[in-house]
Amino acid sequence: MEHQYIERATGNVVQEQLLADSLVSALYSPALERAPLLSRMASSRYVSRVLGYLNYDNLLSSRATGMLRFLRQSGIPLSEFLGNVADYDTARKVFERQICYWICRPMPQATRAVLCPADARALIGSMEQTSGLYLKQKFFSFPELLGEDSAWHRSFKGGDYAVFRLTPEKYHYTHSPVSGRVLDIYSVEGRYYSCNPNAAVQVLTPFSKNRRVVSILDTDCPNGSRVGRVAMIEVVALMVGQIEQRYSDHRYEGPRTVERGMFLKGGAPKALFRPGSSTVVLLFQAGRIRFAKDLVENQRRSGVRNRFALTLGEPITETDVAVRSLLATPAEEEQCWT
Repeated sequence: MEHQYIERATGNVVQEQLLADSLVSALYSPALERAPLLSRMASSRYVSRVLGYLNYDNLLSSRATGMLRFLRQSGIPLSEFLGNVADYDTARKVFERQICYWICRPMPQATRAVLCPADARALIGSMEQTSGLYLKQKFFSFPELLGEDSAWHRSFKGGDYAVFRLTPEKYHYTHSPVSGRVLDIYSVEGRYYSCNPNAAVQVLTPFSKNRRVVSILDTDCPNGSRVGRVAMIEVVALMVGQIEQRYSDHRYEGPRTVERGMFLKGGAPKALFRPGSSTVVLLFQAGRIRFAKDLVENQRRSGVRNRFALTLGEPITETDVAVRSLLATPAEEEQCWT
């Protein structure tokens, strides 16, 4: 089954090369759902760690599983790598690479722009049913996503969201999408479901079932982006056992653990996924942002063959975006979608 997305830089429709697609389809098939023990095993921390080791840490296994071949064929631009390219001699090192993002991932000139937090395939939406971007919350359940006991449910009720799906060949640092002060940061326990599109549509609201780290940022502060409160949810996935907080004000220098009270600069490195595929979800308060027009138009574009549209029965197309590129603007500055 094909899965296509739109390349933002060119507008071209691209066929995604899905790693281990047959295995993922088997792991998340309806037949497995009727075997609860096997289903829990497939999404367990143990299986995730074993698959991560075989694909990223064991040279012989990564050749056998096709991970090394996949990475070589993915067209990862070596010119972006920070340091000596020859030092990136394992699949894990390639996955956890640092890049010259200050050169190859420029930010918009608008000082209050909301930025894409990762190199990823993006979907955008609204939790308000009257919006044209309401997706019936197929990808997560609100307020479960924030944690059932979270004190932040009311802040984001009826707001907007964006989902960023990182594929294995992507640069796997996340960057702060806004400038603001950290009001809260906490972990929510969960499973290790794959972020493969087939798994995402088979597992109901998968992103609120996986283990995740939630950061709440207040941007209505001095030097902030002034788009209200923003929730950044970093979600683990199959073969991703750890989200390491590594905030740096300047490039990758002096990385610090993100803590309450810290001020994060928009576009600065925030965390590192270690390793596999993974997801970032952003939540915004109602009426505070407007998504970039091209992302809205791409998502509604018909004739693009992908598993989300086929399963959910409506045009839903991802856009391949670059970290630190434009995601949205403050609502009062520009009307980008209705």
